[in-house]
Amino acid sequence: MSVLVVEDSRTQAEFIRHVLETEGYDVTLVADGNEAIRRMEVDMPDIVLTDIMMPGMDGYELCRRIKQQNPDTPVILVTNLFDPADVLKGLASGADSFIVKPVDPEHVRSQIEAVMRTREIPEPKESPAELEIPFAGSTYTIAAGRLKILNTLLSTYTIAVTKNTELQEAQEQLHSLNEQLQEAVADLSRSNESLAEENRERRRVEKALAEANRKLQLMASITRHDLLNQLAALWGYLDLAQVLREREPANAWRHVESAAEMVNRLNNTVRFTAEYQKVGATAPVWQEIRTLVERSEKYVSTGKITLENAIPAGVEILADPLIEKVFSNLIENSLRYGETVTTIAFSLKQDGGTYTILCEDDGVGVPADEKEKIFTYAHGMNTGLGLFLAREILAITGITIQETGIPGNGARFELLCPAKVIRAPDRQTG
Repeated sequence: MSVLVVEDSRTQAEFIRHVLETEGYDVTLVADGNEAIRRMEVDMPDIVLTDIMMPGMDGYELCRRIKQQNPDTPVILVTNLFDPADVLKGLASGADSFIVKPVDPEHVRSQIEAVMRTREIPEPKESPAELEIPFAGSTYTIAAGRLKILNTLLSTYTIAVTKNTELQEAQEQLHSLNEQLQEAVADLSRSNESLAEENRERRRVEKALAEANRKLQLMASITRHDLLNQLAALWGYLDLAQVLREREPANAWRHVESAAEMVNRLNNTVRFTAEYQKVGATAPVWQEIRTLVERSEKYVSTGKITLENAIPAGVEILADPLIEKVFSNLIENSLRYGETVTTIAFSLKQDGGTYTILCEDDGVGVPADEKEKIFTYAHGMNTGLGLFLAREILAITGITIQETGIPGNGARFELLCPAKVIRAPDRQTG
């Protein structure tokens, strides 16, 4: 049986040709309606399959012309569109059936067989009455016989059932995929939580390693640089003393005294390394601030200088266990450099959820150009390393320290405490 396929898409046309030739049909392809009319004038096919959406003459117009010239030639419309208006337009143009894209080979075969069987069944001799069917703002005139209408309806019903089955299968697949997706999301969520924890742990380790590396670098600097320089100076003083001990004994003894001072500096440096390596070695703990100030008096003799402790009872700070040394170092700093100090006072200032611990004295204060230098290691080698150690100890839990006093009016040290490291009796935090 010969089939004329009218399709402007070469890809679609070749696919339909393949489907039909597999079923044993003799297939001819043309690209538009005008070429189809010319071809049919030369060789009339047994059946025509035509696309609807084509440039120039569309499938409905081609079907009408074929039915006008050759009423017995079956025409099947092949379309991407499918709604009631398409069916009515097809019936009005005289189409015998529909095939919906994407083309299903089994449906193509069944529709061609159904149309050809219908053709063999004679219609009643009386001419069918024309039907005027209004729909969606348009009126369609249909003169098709009952068998053709029935075949078209069966065709559309078959397509609807097929599409509904496909839809149900797609919904089942979608439901299955949705369940798989939910499981994947749950797995991903668990993986993300695990990854987040691993990242937090990694950051903690990296921070600890960075801090350990910084401390090691400083310790190495002390041992390699400072100690070697101090030893070189010590040997120099001793060599000079030996050279001058007979000729200038007085000068020789002065060099010996200088050597003794250098030995004291060596001792202080070694003691500092012992203290510094303890910073951060143990976990931070909660300690009452007022008690820390009170205990500091045991390590420092204030003499006639008054120590005022206005820190409220019960307020605790989360800090390295060595924080006790911070308060004793602040007291010692005022005693050593305040010159005119008569009072050292500790107090607590609250600003919202943030607390500031204040250490103030009425001495000479700190020169403006030294307010930051006094916390550095290099500066501390000459004036004592207490403030350098204080900043290191406080930094373990994010506490910062700065000097904000007015030179000539006394020193003022501020320990700025984040909300998470302070808890008061009326504001307990974990």
